[in-house]
Amino acid sequence: MHHRRAVGVLLRQGHDREGIVGESARRRQPGLLAGLVVAVVVAAGCMGGGVDQGEPQQPGPQQTRPQQSRQPASPGAKTTRADGTTSVAEFKQDFSAAVGSAEDYWTAQFQASGKRFQPVRRVVPYTRDGEVSCGGQPLPRNNAVYCSAGDFIAYDVNWSVGAFRQIGDAFLFYLLGHEYAHGIQVRLGIRYDFTIQQELQADCMAGAYLGDSVRDDRLTLEEGDLDEFREGLLAVGDDPDQPWFAEGSHGTAEQRTDSFFRGYEKSLGACGLG
Repeated sequence: MHHRRAVGVLLRQGHDREGIVGESARRRQPGLLAGLVVAVVVAAGCMGGGVDQGEPQQPGPQQTRPQQSRQPASPGAKTTRADGTTSVAEFKQDFSAAVGSAEDYWTAQFQASGKRFQPVRRVVPYTRDGEVSCGGQPLPRNNAVYCSAGDFIAYDVNWSVGAFRQIGDAFLFYLLGHEYAHGIQVRLGIRYDFTIQQELQADCMAGAYLGDSVRDDRLTLEEGDLDEFREGLLAVGDDPDQPWFAEGSHGTAEQRTDSFFRGYEKSLGACGLG
């Protein structure tokens, strides 16, 4: 996946911790925002992965811009399609571009609605259990999360580089798109009764950001990128026997794939935003 625009620096500014991977998945493997109206917003409660407050314990260097459908919304991918991107330098470049393109997209969406957008304050890498905490709770390895009170995204570098090498660079754009979507949910005041609702909406919003960015020529799909999106979603799905109503549930691979590609193909209106 190629980012067409030069990127600048990610800065600033919200009570929750959002993870890309559900608990079961962690056990298995190391003009559109008109009025900012959202659908199906219900009572307060936990957003995916647990609700916490806090700043990074050890923030590290600031990164530069570095329900349920049964019909698949995109052609299936049977095999992993890594695209030859393997070096740490390539990872850093693509990660930076992924953060920058997500920020650019949401800035434009808010501006189109006459709203001022405040980007997610920072992106924090970590390598060890507990190196970074959210609301006093240590973040686990093999994950990426959004912590809202500190308004930061944190990610396990080793896990992310491993996924980048195994799946491909498109996975990073999905990863950052999902976590950035949690930051947008906080900014819009979206709350659902169940974690899975919050998570599947974030997958849909990530799909909308990527699909719209491709249609607007801000991002360019390379051969295999759609397959890489699907492979990444398959990798982070919950176990099929994970109760959908359990705290921390993110959705099965099928649910997450369907939600992502609905957003990818139909934009934010398919995500309850319109």
